[in-house]
Amino acid sequence: MKNKFSGIQAVGQIVAEFPQAAEIFKEHRIDFCCGGDKTLTAAVKELNLNENNILDKLNQAYATMENQHNDIGEVDWREESLTHLVDHIINTHHLYLQREMPQISEYVTKILRVHGVAHSELRKVHKLFHLLKLELEQHLIKEEEILFPLIKQYEKMSTIQMLEKIRTVTNDIESEHELAGDIIKELRKITNQYALPADACASFRVAYQKLEEMESDLFQHIHLENNILHPRLLSNA
Repeated sequence: MKNKFSGIQAVGQIVAEFPQAAEIFKEHRIDFCCGGDKTLTAAVKELNLNENNILDKLNQAYATMENQHNDIGEVDWREESLTHLVDHIINTHHLYLQREMPQISEYVTKILRVHGVAHSELRKVHKLFHLLKLELEQHLIKEEEILFPLIKQYEKMSTIQMLEKIRTVTNDIESEHELAGDIIKELRKITNQYALPADACASFRVAYQKLEEMESDLFQHIHLENNILHPRLLSNA
């Protein structure tokens, strides 16, 4: 059987076509959201990974899914209405952030108070997370109050003028995605991939677990917008 994926495909498009690829990419720290326009070859080269190994994992996972006839089924967001996709982003990823960010704030503040003297990196964790929280809170408002209503309106009545407005806003949105992605990568770096120290208490463990879960959700969130929603809109330009 011919392999489904190759190194010349963009990593974001691989995940768009095969959502389970996200787990393989996350395992190897391949950025499929903000860096989703890079080819797989370029992405693995930057990280000094074995391209054939990654491709084998992708193609084997895809073949397994095909053999199982995809009984569970994944929603193909490339085929759903723009309104359905926008509502999914709000009801899944925006609600997640609105629920989790205040809790994470409490935990990173608590571990800074308790462990900050022994672990100086926690000052930077605290600072970076709250910078990210501020950026994301403003970002969600911009999407829900400006971009997403424009997209829903555009789907009902498409005009060149409206598409130009959407293009301007999506450029800003993607710049904000880039900033959020950079902060997430810095958090992972200074925590040594969220490795827990020997004296980590329960709150320490929960804080790092929640930060890592937020990273995973945010990557999916940005992927849906950068690699599916925005390209679908701008392909009409």
